[in-house]
Amino acid sequence: MTKMRSKFSFPTDLVTQPIIYNLGKKFDLITNIRRADVTETQGWVILELEGDEEEIKRGLAWVSDSGVRVDPVVGDIVEG
Repeated sequence: MTKMRSKFSFPTDLVTQPIIYNLGKKFDLITNIRRADVTETQGWVILELEGDEEEIKRGLAWVSDSGVRVDPVVGDIVEG
């Protein structure tokens, strides 16, 4: 099992879509929201993903293809 953290930045048209839920279901990943800020017009989430490394890569590619900006996160994000 691999753990990885990424920042997802959502445009207005995707803020209300269940992207994180679908990511976990489609790619058999455990998703853990570490930080987030969501409004009616935009949002970002720091997300910890746990699962098979290849599934994480495929899942992140799917999220990116869906129109969400995906950036890697390094460092301490509310450790615990």
